[in-house]
Amino acid sequence: MRTDESAKHEGFTAEERAAMKEHAQEQKTARRRSSRADKAAEAQRDVLAKIAEMQDSDRIMAERVHAVITEGAPVLAPKLWYGMPAYALDGKVVCFFQSAEKFKARYATLGFSDQAKLDEGTMWAAGFALTEVTAEVEARIAALVKQAVS
Repeated sequence: MRTDESAKHEGFTAEERAAMKEHAQEQKTARRRSSRADKAAEAQRDVLAKIAEMQDSDRIMAERVHAVITEGAPVLAPKLWYGMPAYALDGKVVCFFQSAEKFKARYATLGFSDQAKLDEGTMWAAGFALTEVTAEVEARIAALVKQAVS
């Protein structure tokens, strides 16, 4: 018997399906690249191009987040992940930026995967809402990223 709740579920949203398609394309593109240096340089260009496509507030925040992460944790390699800027260690995503516009959210998100070493007892934050990237926020991001790769 179907309940009203199950009758409303229609699967993935259009935004989620688009993100999955972008991720599949990213995987194909990465496999086609030749040398490791080429892959790194092209991945960096891909991330910067994706950031440049974002709407004003998301773009400004993504630019600042990108700068803080790449300066504070040069061991992390920029790459696209589901169509969003992400930063990986040994090919595994540690953290990522998700624009508000992409999923029609009211705020952008800085998220951390289970690869990030942010463990703090039995419960810790793995995602942070961003509405603006101030100097204080930049310092907090730098500290979190440093801890994530420590």
